[in-house]
Amino acid sequence: MEGGYQSQAGTPGQPETQGQPGAVGQAGHGGPPRTVTHAEAAVGPRAGFGKRLLAIILDALIIGIPLAIVSGILGAALGDAGALLTNVLSIVVAIAYFGILEGGERGQTLGKRALGIRVIDFRGGGPIGVGRAVIRYISRILSSILLLGYLWMLWDKQSQTWHDKLATTVVVPESAYPVGR
Repeated sequence: MEGGYQSQAGTPGQPETQGQPGAVGQAGHGGPPRTVTHAEAAVGPRAGFGKRLLAIILDALIIGIPLAIVSGILGAALGDAGALLTNVLSIVVAIAYFGILEGGERGQTLGKRALGIRVIDFRGGGPIGVGRAVIRYISRILSSILLLGYLWMLWDKQSQTWHDKLATTVVVPESAYPVGR
């Protein structure tokens, strides 16, 4: 599966197995056909490292190029004050971009959308909302420490980065988790 994720029944956020309280039947194992429950909504494939890396590169270009142009204009017009204004503007634009797009119904920035991946709630499988998306974005500062927080997903059972863990999110293929599910 993409991202190396394998489901393990009985762990938090994982499906319950037959015979446990609230268990769902398993098709082909004597029980009724399996249905996805609220607790199982985020159980399945995860987006791989390569797609996530390409998505963040695309997003950096999408917001970075216009900000570089504005920075040049403000710097030429206002000098040092323009540089300060550009720094503040960059932070506000990045928080708004990631907060609104990842926190929205689709859970996708333009880069994620181009690569067919999206951010969802780890427990419920739905949208994370703007507040958690902003927390997720700000938490990237921790993930950036020696890039260890980004690389963490390579050996994490849930393929989560540090900022995914802090915001209780996962990044998944849109094909496995279509919008509106």
